[in-house]
Amino acid sequence: MNVVLDTNVVVSAIFWPGESRGCMVQWARRRFHLAITLSIFDEYAEVARRLAGNIPEVDPEPWLKWIEGKANVFEPAPVGKQRSRDPEDDLFLACALASDAKVIVSKDQDLLSLHKPFGIAILTPRDFLLRFR
Repeated sequence: MNVVLDTNVVVSAIFWPGESRGCMVQWARRRFHLAITLSIFDEYAEVARRLAGNIPEVDPEPWLKWIEGKANVFEPAPVGKQRSRDPEDDLFLACALASDAKVIVSKDQDLLSLHKPFGIAILTPRDFLLRFR
């Protein structure tokens, strides 16, 4: 099963223990395949590196290399008109459509408020982890 992780989930997993990191643990255990586009990876890297400037005790580079080497990369699919209140969130929908992902994991209310666009569930990290219990 392909899953798309929003930037806020990946960056939270890199810097802090908790539910977001639990999602990455499930990926490491091969419970799902991480689907990304180049734009999504670039956003992960940009935000993580910026945050690392404020939290120097955490090095995001090993995480980013792991993601870059193991995630499944897709060309984004067209989503038509803007779907999310934040147009930058549509790139996660485009990736989910391209990869046939059934789930996007996010903490972003703009995405969560969409509920199930194109039949794709948008879940918080907590709700996503409940699927593995």
